[in-house]
Amino acid sequence: MRILHTMLRVAQLQTSIDFYCNALGMKLLRKRDNEQFRYTLAFLGYDDESLGCVIELTHNWDTTEYDLGTGFGHIAIGCDDIVATCKKIRAAGATITREPGPVKGGSTVIAFVKDPDGYAIELIQSK
Repeated sequence: MRILHTMLRVAQLQTSIDFYCNALGMKLLRKRDNEQFRYTLAFLGYDDESLGCVIELTHNWDTTEYDLGTGFGHIAIGCDDIVATCKKIRAAGATITREPGPVKGGSTVIAFVKDPDGYAIELIQSK
């Protein structure tokens, strides 16, 4: 078994696709509209779905806002150069909510960014 994807509900699909592709460097792998039930699914990732886990963005056409709740934490993404990655994300217009630095009580270097819907993305410096 393996994890296939993580689904996030988004209010503005194209804005979210732009964030994940332009700021985080993912690729739009596939997109499908369901006219009958009024939603669109977009799958994004760094590799083909057969090779790794991807993000599924679900846009319900009649919903403009979601309550993120208190149970969800974040999505973690590894990166080779966390400082350069944060500069790229900032240049794409996204907000870094925690600048790169060691995790409290440890030495792993992390940073955080919020996506357009407020979901937290943790960046982790690869070893």
